[in-house]
Amino acid sequence: MKLMITGGAGFIGSAVVKVALGAGHTVLNVDKLTYAANLENLTEIESEEHYSFEQADICDGNAMVKLISAFQPDTIMHLAAESHVDRSIDGPADFIQTNIVGTFTLLEAARSALEAGKLSDNFRFHHISTDEVFGSLGDAGEFTEDSPYKPNSPYSASKASSDMLVRAWGETFNLPVVISNCSNNYGPFQFPEKLIPVVLEKARRGQPIPIYGTGMNVRDWLYVYDHAEALVLIASRGVPGETYNV
Repeated sequence: MKLMITGGAGFIGSAVVKVALGAGHTVLNVDKLTYAANLENLTEIESEEHYSFEQADICDGNAMVKLISAFQPDTIMHLAAESHVDRSIDGPADFIQTNIVGTFTLLEAARSALEAGKLSDNFRFHHISTDEVFGSLGDAGEFTEDSPYKPNSPYSASKASSDMLVRAWGETFNLPVVISNCSNNYGPFQFPEKLIPVVLEKARRGQPIPIYGTGMNVRDWLYVYDHAEALVLIASRGVPGETYNV
């Protein structure tokens, strides 16, 4: 397939790029290159024949239309997002702009290209989201695709909003959309302010390990390359209108 991956220089996105290329797909990586992105994550594949990179903002509608029309992806895998909960509390405006307005802009660009006959009949818009849209993980220790939405932070609210936009564009405009929601990722190249890197670095330095709240919160950890393999599988075989929890 030809995959257009937004946010492909980020932590999860770079893993998806590598897994997709390893599976034989052609990849266009579109990333704004903000603080959480790092092209050094992709040094090992940057010269691959079937890989290309474009620095662009998903909020730039004209740029998205041009890229989609020129590349003509079989699937857009939309990972570009502001994703740090603490940052969303300190400055929610960026999360509203990127996660909500950016997703809307990308949806409209994809719809425009599809209606103009630039995309194949098998085109898919795959929106990658988070299980934080479901709220706090309780004693049962799992969410399902049928769990009700109950976002508790500006970050999770912005992702829940983007999920709803994607669903609405599928229902209203017949855009072939697929949504996936993942649990907490960990692994190589993770941004250092995330929990596991923070704990490991504090321990390595012999510093006190931070406790959040009462310390009783439950987390479900997902290795980033396991997640990436699941996402490429969903991009290949996901059914339009379906939601998949990873």
